[in-house]
Amino acid sequence: MESKVSEGGLNVTLTIRLLMHGKEVGSIIGKVRMTFKHVFNAISGARINISEGNCPERIVTITGPTDAIFKAFAMIAYKFEEDITNSMSNSTATSKPPVTLRLVVPASQCGSLIGKGGSKIKEIRESTGAQVQVAGDMLPNSTERAVTISGTPDAIIQCVKQICVVMLESPPKGATIPYRPKPASTPVIFAGGQAYTIQGQYAIPHPDQLTKLHQLAMQQTPFTPLGQTTPAFPG
Repeated sequence: MESKVSEGGLNVTLTIRLLMHGKEVGSIIGKVRMTFKHVFNAISGARINISEGNCPERIVTITGPTDAIFKAFAMIAYKFEEDITNSMSNSTATSKPPVTLRLVVPASQCGSLIGKGGSKIKEIRESTGAQVQVAGDMLPNSTERAVTISGTPDAIIQCVKQICVVMLESPPKGATIPYRPKPASTPVIFAGGQAYTIQGQYAIPHPDQLTKLHQLAMQQTPFTPLGQTTPAFPG
């Protein structure tokens, strides 16, 4: 999370990073990504960027003035609540699960967010009604932690506002190594000297060098055909 405060501190620009599963990203994007981004930018006043790559997790970066940031969070939180409501129509569950968002926050700021003896995070929970959990471990290959927020959309919006205040009052210390989700590892199968990866119901030729390595190995290994015996050498 980065901040830029102009004269008088009235115009504060924030950059907030969210960690989402692919399904959640698909929900807020809809069918056409560029259309969504333009609509999102126009309505909320914030800019959104979604990390690329074939990853189970994606980083969603939202940048803009504080009011636009809160409006953007409201759009996302209410969309997730709508998805939960729709999923319950075909479910036997009786209790409605809360909306859950995961912020990605520099580890050096998490101490201020938790507060002495957990006082600050307790205050945020009690004043907003949202559940807030700060991960004990840093995300892989980074200096950031996940902060999970759960509750109603209104509780989440109020919670994000209070977290933003804490982050602005306590800027990150030192360099931050951002978390970058790793691509999903897909199984590779060999058939007829060709490597394939499974995508959905189809086998797609693998683009890397695995095929060449497999072919080379087949050429170098003297396999004996089934049903035949190794010829005896005289002497």
